[in-house]
Amino acid sequence: MKFTYYGHSCFSIETGGKTLLFDPFITGNELAKHIDVSKIKADYILISHAHSDHTADVEFIAKNTGAKIISNFEIVSYYEAKGFHGHPMNFGGKWNFDFGVVKYVQALHSSSFGDGTYGGEPGGFIITSNGKTVYYAGDTALFSDMQLFGRLHAINWAILPVGDNFTMDAQQAAVASSMLNCDKVIGVHYDTFGFIKIDHEASKQLFAVEGKELHLVPIGNSLNLE
Repeated sequence: MKFTYYGHSCFSIETGGKTLLFDPFITGNELAKHIDVSKIKADYILISHAHSDHTADVEFIAKNTGAKIISNFEIVSYYEAKGFHGHPMNFGGKWNFDFGVVKYVQALHSSSFGDGTYGGEPGGFIITSNGKTVYYAGDTALFSDMQLFGRLHAINWAILPVGDNFTMDAQQAAVASSMLNCDKVIGVHYDTFGFIKIDHEASKQLFAVEGKELHLVPIGNSLNLE
């Protein structure tokens, strides 16, 4: 698996011969202005919730690539009404795709489109492919059911928000990593706005205290999920 970070909570995972793009928000992110959205590849677009800082570039990229959208029923229905292709899911359900298995799980947040349309309940994804399992939490607070995710899945990597204010902070994300029984964490949803700027070294130290690794990948860079 290869992880590439595009800023905020937008990233791709290449696995099973496919490219999975998550929560595309690039053109509105000043920190990602060096990223050319027209060159981003995607076979699937996975959307955790409907807020504009997770969906701003969905339509452009889906039209440019022909990617299929994976999300909750409400979000997929919203885009299908616009002519895009999608696969709807809901909490606890899983589906075998051509790259591996996706399970849709709950998150504690809110969800609505910029035009006020209800975006269903926010969620996260547990992806298993090529012998690896990755959990992307989406935007969420810390919640105790993360222990069940760690019990039911051998999670190799967790992708967690660390920016505070709208989501967990780094300290809570470090606790989450312990609940998930996962030692390797990639931080997302930080630094984009004034509300979510973090101290990188202090955040990494909070994970080190828990015996975990926090990776803060520079925008445009990649990481092999070994």
